[in-house]
Amino acid sequence: MIPATPDILARLVAEPTVSRTSNLALLDYVEGLLRPAGARIERFSHPDGSRANLWATIGPEGPGGVVLSGHTDVVPAEGQDWSTDPFRLAERDGRLYGRGTADMKGFVAAALHAALFAATRPLKAPLHLALSYDEEIGCLGVRGMIEALVKRPAGPALCIVGEPTGLRIASGHKGKLALKACCRGEAGHSALAPKALNALHLGAAFITTLQARQDMLAARGARDPDYDIPYSTIHAGLMHGGTALNVVPSLCEIDFEIRNIAGDDPGRILADIRGDAEAIVAPHRGRFPMACIEIEPVSGYPGLDTPSDAPAIRLLRRILATDGPTMKVAFGTEGGLFHQDLGLSTAVCGPGFMEQGHKADEFVSIEQLDRCDAMLARLVAELERGPA
Repeated sequence: MIPATPDILARLVAEPTVSRTSNLALLDYVEGLLRPAGARIERFSHPDGSRANLWATIGPEGPGGVVLSGHTDVVPAEGQDWSTDPFRLAERDGRLYGRGTADMKGFVAAALHAALFAATRPLKAPLHLALSYDEEIGCLGVRGMIEALVKRPAGPALCIVGEPTGLRIASGHKGKLALKACCRGEAGHSALAPKALNALHLGAAFITTLQARQDMLAARGARDPDYDIPYSTIHAGLMHGGTALNVVPSLCEIDFEIRNIAGDDPGRILADIRGDAEAIVAPHRGRFPMACIEIEPVSGYPGLDTPSDAPAIRLLRRILATDGPTMKVAFGTEGGLFHQDLGLSTAVCGPGFMEQGHKADEFVSIEQLDRCDAMLARLVAELERGPA
């Protein structure tokens, strides 16, 4: 008897797999479902062993087939005003509440249900499940799994990333580059401030140049009308510096990001930002040789820009029985990595809506899960007919 998708989801939600914490208990549960059904399973662990990716295959060996991709980590629930226990699934008015129900354990539950169903069918092409960790902090965990898979001679053909799109087909998302700028000045007593170099002032000037670059991208940068914000963006999110009011600070750190559409090169944008940073500190070097603004990458992932006639899009149109327009999502996914590094035709499509994610009383509707189950059942039927 194959467990229903909401029952699987209840077990997944019960595991508090917040990013950077262990997801091993959740993976043990997944293996307990899939191994008795005949799935071939591998894990790709974080270097400290506390968490892992899981790759599972149902059906024949060999190339081809479809990957269902989902992440197992969730954002924290602390500090949010939940009306129910965020790590215990609750049903109310046709909705299933719990951390990760929308982003994206709802899809993972549906994918597991589909895999168990696929194990009972005579597949002619394999179904793969790729479950990752630490997606929410920059798509970090999946890279170890992809690095292993790219070395293999034969791989899948298509990838469906099940992030919440309301089961609309998303053909793309922006790339992201997260960075840290370290602004270094010279400390001193605030009564003698002009004799020192205030790192916070350097940081403020740097943020001003980031805003100017953003304005330039908005006015003259590349455009993609499929996005709500149709141009690349630059955003400063955190600024730290100083120890006391009467001390001129020598260090200021700024966390910022670049989210680029396919028509813009993030490397070129970053080179321009580095030039702005140098222009800020250059006038101070005569008196303060140590003055600098050092910019280091923290994390990042490539964008996704799948053509409307690509195999992944055509497959999703068939199993959703739709010929409507595709969309592009504002949030990032692991899809860019599956496409860039493994060469898979990739699209994003999953149950629920990102507007419900990352906040109190996150939910996915039962109607969305039912529709996802039906979509994946039709995918299994496709794999029965032959290679994807």
